[in-house]
Amino acid sequence: MTHPEVYAPAEDTWLLLRAAAQECHDGERVLEVGCGSGIISASLSGRASVLATDINPHAVRAARNHGIEVVRTDLAAGICSRFGLILFNPPYLPTMPEERLDDWLEFALDGGPDGRLVISRFLSGAGRLLAPGGRVLLLVSSLTGISEVCMLIREAGFSPERIMEETVEGELLTVIRFR
Repeated sequence: MTHPEVYAPAEDTWLLLRAAAQECHDGERVLEVGCGSGIISASLSGRASVLATDINPHAVRAARNHGIEVVRTDLAAGICSRFGLILFNPPYLPTMPEERLDDWLEFALDGGPDGRLVISRFLSGAGRLLAPGGRVLLLVSSLTGISEVCMLIREAGFSPERIMEETVEGELLTVIRFR
């Protein structure tokens, strides 16, 4: 059981995990940004060199319990290495200021007014983290605007491709790969 202020694995987690398992190459350097419970990083750690980050101290502790290396930081601030594969299940729920929870779980959920605030911040620094030939897997939701996120990805200089999708209770979850 995870800490109540750590995002518990849900349908979006499992979709990104399946995509990551297909995309990850043996021995590859992998970065999971915003790892939450750490379940995705843990699932890849036997075949790849995995580093995970999270801003939430409870999530960092939960992920370390899986035996993976975790850095407590905002997105990937301070990370200087380059990775063949970067994974990110960002906070994507459109959230108005009056809807904020004011606890650590907020960092896993609050995507700003349009759900794309944290995604935009991530995209601005993703290029410096990618090794040559590297790629990013980003989980997005129809609540966030999938085509709008693809446009942000293109504006950041990458080529997005939707590689895996699942509909859960009317919400379309999509994994976008970009390089």
